[in-house]
Amino acid sequence: MIRSMTGFGAGRGASGSEEIDLEVRSVNHKFCEVKARLPRELAALELDVIRGVKDRLARGGVEVSARRGAGRGHLAPRVDAGLAEEYLRAFREVQSRLGLPGEVRLEDVLHADGVVSLEERTLDLDAARAALAQALSGALDSLSGMRAREGEALARDLAGRLDAVELFAGRVEQLAPRSVEQHRERLAERVSELARGLTLDPGRLAQEVALFADRIDVAEEVTRLRSHVAQLRGLMAGDEPAGRKMEFLVQEMHREVNTIGSKSQSAEIAAAVVAAKAEIERMREQVANVE
Repeated sequence: MIRSMTGFGAGRGASGSEEIDLEVRSVNHKFCEVKARLPRELAALELDVIRGVKDRLARGGVEVSARRGAGRGHLAPRVDAGLAEEYLRAFREVQSRLGLPGEVRLEDVLHADGVVSLEERTLDLDAARAALAQALSGALDSLSGMRAREGEALARDLAGRLDAVELFAGRVEQLAPRSVEQHRERLAERVSELARGLTLDPGRLAQEVALFADRIDVAEEVTRLRSHVAQLRGLMAGDEPAGRKMEFLVQEMHREVNTIGSKSQSAEIAAAVVAAKAEIERMREQVANVE
């Protein structure tokens, strides 16, 4: 079954003291293009993310964003002891000059600006790599599920439009012989008018009709059109990514219908060509979203 290129997935991974939350978004793209937005400290793992995505997805513009979790102790307090000593010295000097009672307390120094700050612990790269791989796997599972569901909807729509194109091919096969007969009748009437009662040469008339029939013959185009429809159905039923092949086949279908329209001398066929081209154009828009 075909899959869409549009989707979203989220995952979480944990290993040792590292916890990572990750989100994956994908949209249409001719190839598989991955952009990873990682915290500065995880920048060394960017290639792991890109490889992980490309192992799972064939096409799509994919954006991966990750952040380290807040509850796994990757932050640690840092005390600037030298600054604390300066604050203590300053507080005691003020106390002495103003003759204030009491002693300078520890909390007074610790609450002073810049004495205590939170800093990130040194990254455990191996644990972060394992947590990131776990989070990415979960996010891609979720993303793939959404892309599969979108693909089912695309397949239903495309199947209906392929049915319409196949009906068009059958309609052309019915109408084409009528065009030849109508041309023969019009040609005979026109020649009779111009000849003013002279006897017509049946052989010459038959030759002209045969030449006309050859010019408007669309049997090859209809055969190729039916073949393209069958190939598209086969790709839709398969498990392999087929978007680029489907885009090519839809383009070829459009070409065949155009040729049928240019050869046709029938108003009914011309109207059917307009409707078929509208269906194929909608198919082109849908197929552009297939992985």
